[in-house]
Amino acid sequence: MIKKKRLGDILVEVGFITEEELQKALEKQKGGNKRLGAVLKEMKLVTEQDVMEALEYQLGIPHVNLKQHIIDPDVINMVPQALAERHKAIPIKRRGDNLTVAMADPLDVMAIDDIRLKTGCEVMPVIASESDVDYAIEQYFGSEDVVNEFVQDINAKVGSDDSSDIEVDRLRQMVEEAPVVRLVNNIINEGIKLRASDIHIEPQEEEIRVRYRVDGILHNEMTIPKHTHSALVSRIKIMADLDIAERRLPQDGRVQMVVKDREVDLRVSVLPTVEGEKVVIRILDKSNLMLSIDKLGFLPEHQSSFEKMIKQPHGMVLITGPTGSGKTTTLYSALSSLDTEDQNIITVEDPVEYRLEGINQVQTNPKAGLTFASGLRSILRQDPDIVMVGEIRDKETANIAIHAALTGHLVLSTLHTNEAAGALSRLIDMGIEPFLVASSVLGVVAQRLVRTVCAECKTHNEDALVDTNLEKYLGSGRDSIELYHGDGCRFCNNTGYHGRTAIHEILEVTPKIKRLVVNKASAVDIEEAAKEEGMIALETCGLKKANQGLTTIEEVMRVTKVQVG
Repeated sequence: MIKKKRLGDILVEVGFITEEELQKALEKQKGGNKRLGAVLKEMKLVTEQDVMEALEYQLGIPHVNLKQHIIDPDVINMVPQALAERHKAIPIKRRGDNLTVAMADPLDVMAIDDIRLKTGCEVMPVIASESDVDYAIEQYFGSEDVVNEFVQDINAKVGSDDSSDIEVDRLRQMVEEAPVVRLVNNIINEGIKLRASDIHIEPQEEEIRVRYRVDGILHNEMTIPKHTHSALVSRIKIMADLDIAERRLPQDGRVQMVVKDREVDLRVSVLPTVEGEKVVIRILDKSNLMLSIDKLGFLPEHQSSFEKMIKQPHGMVLITGPTGSGKTTTLYSALSSLDTEDQNIITVEDPVEYRLEGINQVQTNPKAGLTFASGLRSILRQDPDIVMVGEIRDKETANIAIHAALTGHLVLSTLHTNEAAGALSRLIDMGIEPFLVASSVLGVVAQRLVRTVCAECKTHNEDALVDTNLEKYLGSGRDSIELYHGDGCRFCNNTGYHGRTAIHEILEVTPKIKRLVVNKASAVDIEEAAKEEGMIALETCGLKKANQGLTTIEEVMRVTKVQVG
């Protein structure tokens, strides 16, 4: 049994706070329902780590990392979610009548008594940070109850047959009721919690499949009975201000939400398929947007090259890569690093993904005649210093952008090509004269996103085969090559990866490259010349990051298709 000591007294004993600070915290705690630890953290007197160290040292209670802990669902279900949330406590292991419970405050006698009465077990407390407990509660108490409630509600109202023929007026009424509202909110909240970029709601022959794209990879998370499809999709349409009666044509909409004090922008796309309407929700979470060149994952030599290019008074800088490779984030980061007070910066985008302070952003509207080309032409009459074009898609846009770069403007844009050298050939293929391309383009950045090794379960990869091909790419001997991987844990959903970083190749248009472009050299010849001048290829950049322990060889091979073995 735990010694009857108060948390405040222990923190004073170990010297983390003074008696006077404790009394101030206790005074502040009066009349509220916050724990003393939370009040002390709010007052910036202690951290979560301080509290855990004090309790562990003074009482000998072990500390657990819940992000690395896999808990048996039968053990979790011994305590209701409401009780776990109220006491910031979650059961993690059972041995006979002894139940190990991870607690943010293992001195909370009332919490221990409540759990003992509920489970009939003797409670053995261990320490976990409050954020870890919250994380585990979110991970383990999933959406099953919400789905079941929604299905029961639909069954009660329309039966379990196909609900695609429910009258529109009845649908409008149903989608405002609690079960469907809760289910849609749960699907969106789960996506935000998982750091998903997209949510796919896909009707199959007998069920609805919900998948989340996390770190570029789609994962199955939930299945819902097929007969609930109309109510589920109609709720999303209502949120996005779309027509719930139109089920034969694609529709696009937008939703702005605040989720746990975070501003989230949702782009909704509805597409009719043979099994019903498929919905994809793109999540634009502003809190995850890192608009800093320092955070783009550039190698030091790449960063200096990129910064030199975007600080030129005129010319064109192109970012290339497939859809979802982070091109827009790189462009936004470049714009954010430039001084907006003494420069007029204007963008034309489709769509405007994030609002940037101090920058004039224009969204295309093809139905009204506002295309990239017409928008860019109008922008050039607005006395800009720097222009960003979301994407160069056609000859007209390319022509205007090239001439803007040649007449004293810095132009930033994107192209869909696989490698940096291919961007120069692509412009020529669009019908731009080679000498104009050579004269206007300052450089091209090709990039991909690779998943990063999970920091919580990262281990040295002793079994990795280091061959001569890998040594060639890295320019080092076997002894200096170290590779890592993630074993898989709760924090990374047992994938071994958590988060992404970019890999790049940067082609600077030097006098030699200009001559090749003017002479209509192939992309392969331009790439070889750039490598001779010191360009670090995309795959080499990726392998350098694998050697730094940031990613894995397999991940680099997946996104670059390079063969290392």
